[in-house]
Amino acid sequence: MLSFLDALKRAVVGQPFMTRRIPDKPMPKRLALPLLSANPLSSMAYAPDEIILTLAVAGLAALHVAPWVGVAVAVIMLLIILSYRESVKAYPSGGGDYEIAKTNIGPRAGIIVAAALMVDFVLTVAVSTSSAAHYIIAMFPALAGSQGIIAGCGVVILTLINLRGRGKNRTLASIPVILFVAALVVLIVVGSIRAATGTLERLASADFEVLPEAGFDSGLTGLLGVLVVLRAFSTGSAAMTGIEGPISNVHALKAPRARNARAILLMLGFTAAAISIGLMFLARAADIRVTEDPHQNLRLNGGPIPENYVQDPVLGQLAHAVFGLNSPLFYVLGVLTVLVLATAGHMAFRSFPNLASLLAHDGYLPRQLRRRGDRLGYSNGILALGLAALCLVVVFQAHLTSLIQLYVVGVFVSFTLSQLGMLRHWGRKARNTASKAARLRIARARILNLVGLIITATVLFVVLLTRLTLGAWLAIAAIAVLYLVMHSIHEHYEQVERELKIDDLQYSRALPSRVHALILVSSIRKPVLRAVASARASRPSRIEALVVDVDNVSTERTLQAWDKLDLPVPIRVLASPYRETTSPITDYIRSIRARYPRDLVVVYIPEYVVGHWWEQLVHNQTALRIKTRLHFEPGVVVASVPWQLQSSRELIAQYDDAAADSAESSVSAGSITPAPSAPSSKIPPKESHGS
Repeated sequence: MLSFLDALKRAVVGQPFMTRRIPDKPMPKRLALPLLSANPLSSMAYAPDEIILTLAVAGLAALHVAPWVGVAVAVIMLLIILSYRESVKAYPSGGGDYEIAKTNIGPRAGIIVAAALMVDFVLTVAVSTSSAAHYIIAMFPALAGSQGIIAGCGVVILTLINLRGRGKNRTLASIPVILFVAALVVLIVVGSIRAATGTLERLASADFEVLPEAGFDSGLTGLLGVLVVLRAFSTGSAAMTGIEGPISNVHALKAPRARNARAILLMLGFTAAAISIGLMFLARAADIRVTEDPHQNLRLNGGPIPENYVQDPVLGQLAHAVFGLNSPLFYVLGVLTVLVLATAGHMAFRSFPNLASLLAHDGYLPRQLRRRGDRLGYSNGILALGLAALCLVVVFQAHLTSLIQLYVVGVFVSFTLSQLGMLRHWGRKARNTASKAARLRIARARILNLVGLIITATVLFVVLLTRLTLGAWLAIAAIAVLYLVMHSIHEHYEQVERELKIDDLQYSRALPSRVHALILVSSIRKPVLRAVASARASRPSRIEALVVDVDNVSTERTLQAWDKLDLPVPIRVLASPYRETTSPITDYIRSIRARYPRDLVVVYIPEYVVGHWWEQLVHNQTALRIKTRLHFEPGVVVASVPWQLQSSRELIAQYDDAAADSAESSVSAGSITPAPSAPSSKIPPKESHGS
């Protein structure tokens, strides 16, 4: 089985990289800005749509509010960024919100922040790939209805790219973001000029009438109208996801790191805010209508809209209005949008495993997540993220509006706790600062973080108020489950550490009084003779062979063969009236331990080493069951005595040939190949010597 799985792994992942190939070049600002801005900038592909279709439930008149909702989102984003600039100054290590909350509020707050961010990273991948699927369908309408399959394939492709360690060329990865921003700037500038001169193309959706849903006939008046506006604002807040990226990646920037991170935050904020406001006002000028179900909620001259009408995303409709209905620039913008959404998903595949590795180092996640894989990425974290995102895409069938309802909750939970942590940080620092000038600087920073706390807590309240019954409860439940899991794992590790801590040096230096060597025998074959030789070579105080009497004829044949070989080891027959193998062995070992509690029992088990997966099906697994059971017995050591079958020797030869080829290719590429070490993970699996 190992041979097949190893070949499959190499085909999917590729040959392993050396540790010295871990990238450690810091990022300059010109590359860090587009890469760390990919997530909030990519939200321009779907945030305007969600704002407009949310307001559309209150009818056509409600759409006039859409640009001002975009302005509110942009202003809130800038205020949060100003407060985050103070966080970067105080915590330039790159631990981000997790470090701030854990240090200033406590470990539990840190776990909540980490759980919220992990949920948000999963949703980033699911939302980005789902939105990209909708843009692909907008460019190729024949694919309509396949958005779930397209998005699922997108998640799989991103997972494979990151498992193979591809996409690490920072310059190449930043190009789609730069071109996307440039295309949006051109779209907004040209569109504004054409809107001012009255030359915008007339879109099909501009002639449609929007039907309000039941209960919203009066538009945005009353409490229901306020709730609609608040829901549109909370939906548009998706544009704020990812703005914490620079503070979590300070360590990857060129020096001076904190100053560069603060500059990137400011440029990110102004760029995202300007584009967001520009797109919303341009969408209003073009009279774009977007609804959840266009054939149900839109009307043309009092009747249904055309059956063949396909609702393009807002960016697609704007491209038609600004550049012309048949302009190839529509496809250029569509391709760039898909690429920038893929880049945002790719960055989530970088951030999630890094956070998981940090949490594993702190003992809140399994320690397997802190190790790099063959291609120097955190493979286990990448697989976990890919699987979780794929499940979301499949369950929701890439339905963007439903996924957006789960989005933003996690990021604003982390925002709020982070700002609260910063307030505590500045309060503690002010108490320990005597300089008046320094205290004034602390007071200014504290005010900014207080404003940030009020804003983020308010937005979080609005998000929960307007989305809780629409799906946000799933995000809260996921955060709660992750919190409980991480807390339980940490408690387990702490308990194990207390249990294994060396607190009695006398006990740790004590040796067993004697050693009892037991050799398990099923039939007299070469593996058993090797086990006998191994046991005798260890010079135990007492040695004997054990055969379990599950079949009288077979047992008698074994005893006769043993006597014929005249082996200098006594053999004992253990009765088994119910033909069970493990219990008689454990009962006998317990009897030895009861009589000699300070003695050590070493059990030698002969095992086959096979080279083909199907060979495991034709060999008895008794030895595996016995080993598993004996691991629970105190004072017992299990010694496996392997016997390599011909198929395993052939497999080892194949591994040696592959390693030689890999070494030759490394040398030809100018790399230095280290001395070969003993094979560990590439040793073929051992199979039991049947009883």
